[in-house]
Amino acid sequence: MLLRKFHIVVFKDSSGQCYKLRLHGWMVFSLLLLLAGLIGGNVYLWRYFHEYGVVEGRLGIAEKTVQEQKTQMLSLASKMKNLEKDLYRVRDFDSKLRIMINLDHQQAQLPTPVGGPETRDFSKNYLTMYRQELLARKMHNFLYQLSTDARLEEARQQELIQTLREREDMLAATPSIWPVEGWISSSFGYRTSPFTGKREFHKGLDISCPLGTPIYSPAKGVVVNAGRRGAYGLRVSIDHGAGTITRYGHMHRISVKPGQTVTRGELVGYVGTTGRSTGPHLHYEVRLNGLPVDPMRYILN
Repeated sequence: MLLRKFHIVVFKDSSGQCYKLRLHGWMVFSLLLLLAGLIGGNVYLWRYFHEYGVVEGRLGIAEKTVQEQKTQMLSLASKMKNLEKDLYRVRDFDSKLRIMINLDHQQAQLPTPVGGPETRDFSKNYLTMYRQELLARKMHNFLYQLSTDARLEEARQQELIQTLREREDMLAATPSIWPVEGWISSSFGYRTSPFTGKREFHKGLDISCPLGTPIYSPAKGVVVNAGRRGAYGLRVSIDHGAGTITRYGHMHRISVKPGQTVTRGELVGYVGTTGRSTGPHLHYEVRLNGLPVDPMRYILN
């Protein structure tokens, strides 16, 4: 068959002409083989294309699922950071209370955030990497540490509650609320004097607010003096016991008298600008055994 010859004749009806095409057997066989190869190749490529479409669809679904998981994990990480901040605030509050009631012999340092220093870089080190296995492992360790710290804090709170019950009178006499509503214009500690321009030690807080703003006692106590006192202008001093005294300077008007017992939240006077003052504000001091201390050490609200 391969050595035989084949003739293909093409006729034209209009002119009566014909064309002859002579082909060898091996050429016909080659053409048939090529045609079969093309058909087989097309079938194979169609099946490959079909499988590729299925895999591509599955890949799209998988990528969408992974992206949703990433979003959920990022959201979970954000919530965990908020939990960490909440626990930190509780610890800070706990430390303040312990200092106020002398439960700790030394002033405690603010606690390290949950999980140690590495936790502060939790989002920075892991979230941007998008490596879910590392992120999931970190979250697991973080939650375990958070659970442990929460149980420890609960035990500390129980101890603190018991101590507060035993020292209820002492807590009532602790200046733990703001005496006036305003904003701090000068903090406790060293500052540049607004009068001399030199560095000096500021013994309290300057709380700026409108003239005539009410001033309230931050705790139970006895008024030891109320009147004009040099640079303080109109000043009130309240003895809260246990060596703690609060002072209120530059007042516009005084509403209490020496020897009068006041309770927490009771009106003692109004904000003014008497004495050595640059404008309406309250100069608020807390003194412990005669020495000025930072009022922020006691304020809880």
